[in-house]
This record gives sequence, C-alpha cells and structure tokens, in this order.
Amino acid sequence: MNNSQFEKIKNGKGFIAALDQSGGSTPKALANYGVLEDAYSNEEEMFNLVHEMRTRIITSPAFDSTYILGAILFEQTMDSKIEGMYTADYLAEKKEIVPFLKVDKGLAEQSNGVQLMKPNPGLDKLLERANERNIFGTKMRSVIKEANPEGIKAVVDQQFEVGKQIIEAGLVPIIEPEVDINSSDKEKSEEILKDELLNHLNDLSETDNVMLKLSIPTKANTYQELIQHPRVVRVVALSGGYPRVEANEKLAKNDGLIASFSRALSDDLNVNQTDEEFNAALKEAVDSIYDASINQK
Repeated sequence: MNNSQFEKIKNGKGFIAALDQSGGSTPKALANYGVLEDAYSNEEEMFNLVHEMRTRIITSPAFDSTYILGAILFEQTMDSKIEGMYTADYLAEKKEIVPFLKVDKGLAEQSNGVQLMKPNPGLDKLLERANERNIFGTKMRSVIKEANPEGIKAVVDQQFEVGKQIIEAGLVPIIEPEVDINSSDKEKSEEILKDELLNHLNDLSETDNVMLKLSIPTKANTYQELIQHPRVVRVVALSGGYPRVEANEKLAKNDGLIASFSRALSDDLNVNQTDEEFNAALKEAVDSIYDASINQK
C-alpha cells in the first residue's frame, strides 16, 4: 500500500470524485452530458464516448488535487489511457489524486427490503489487475430500501465478507451500503445500519482498514461513531439523487463527513461546451462540493 496515498485519504482536505457509472447507467450519464443514444451503435462506441467524457473531466485544470483527494473509476476506465498513461497512473502521477476502482457487478433483485450485490466470482482476478494498475482502493455498492433488520444485516455481512477479500489483496475497500433517499423509513434504516457497521468494525483486526460510503443521514451527525472509529480511514457521502445544492447543504451539517459525488459533480457539464465553459462549470461544482466537505464545525 502507498503510505502517502493512505495519509492523503485519511487526513487530506477535500472530497472523492465518483467517475464510475457503468453498464446500465452509462447511457444516462452520457445523455446528461448531451450525448444521446443515436451517437453510438454498440457498447464499444458507447464506452469510448464515456471515456472521452471522463478524460475531459480528469484533464481539466478544475480537476485539481487541492480540492479532490481521490477518484473512483469504472473497470474499463482503469484499462483505458489518458495521454498515453493508464488512467490510475495519470491520476496519481500527473494529478496527485488517489485512484479507486468500482468492483461490484451490480445489484441483485430486491429481497427483505434490500438489494445485495450480485455474485462476483471473478473478483480475485480483478483485484490482481487493480494492483497491476496501481489502484489504491475499491468501491462496491448495495442498496437499502426499507428498515428491515434482517435485510440490512445481510447487506453489511456481505459487504464485510467481500471487504476482507479486498483487504487481503492489499487494497482499501470502500464499503457502500446506500440507504435510498426516498425510503419512507430512511432514518430508522440508518440507525440499524450504524449498529451493524459498528459490530463489524469492532471485529476487524488492528491491521484491517476500510472506508465507508453512506447516504447523507436524515439526522445530522448520525455517523460520528463511524467517522471516529479507528478501523475507518474515512467516511464519504454519496449524493443519492439530491441536486448538488441540496446535497451540499445536507453534507455540510455533518462534521467530518466528506463528499463522494457522481451526478452532483458532473450535472452541469455538456459535450457542446467550449473548454472554457466546461472548465468553469466543473470548477464551480468542485469548489462548492469542496466547501461543503470542509466547512463544518
């Protein structure tokens, strides 16, 4: 593990950019960017276009390590190059931004009020490749839709089981049990989730470290015990569908919680913008998300 990257993620000021839309969410991400489905005729062309979008974001002067600590990549982005360098190397060497990799294979059908991760038999091989590509950590997402204790326990059990596999490969896992922001009993789910996470964190050995990526809690500072836990490198928040202004307002009420936004970061970017317009729009997003991540009590 790279100690300077670990130190940056643990103690640095800033946030983590999520650039990992994949599979089913790629057409939507491209459409938000102004690239409609008639612009590509197969998956390869689609991924080339999304890589062009991500390259434009990453190479922008607004994508700056003064504000951005890390970036989460999709597998195909990891295997693609920017200016002749693999994306993770470009991020680390040219931008001094720590690279992460999304490793899950999507969500299973809903059961017990939650969606577990789909089975991922190729994970060990993917983690090997992640190490070859100088990836620091990983991210994997489950979703909680109802305050069902059995379902939430299953989500956290699965996340930590896979998390230990990732730790053994020498990477830092971002454990992401997202609570749906539209859930009618979101606050109750968050209380159950916090207890389950603490149970697992308390069972980790002193050499095991994880990160957590959570929905911004309904009740501010619900996750303080998690943020201060010695086995937690950092707790980051997803925007979860909140517009950026609202996500920033909610985030700023939570001490020590930093952003890891995806849509809220790239919402105002468009393929037809001039570089000047694009960089200005990205800078505005980066500045506001940074402010919400650090301007806390």
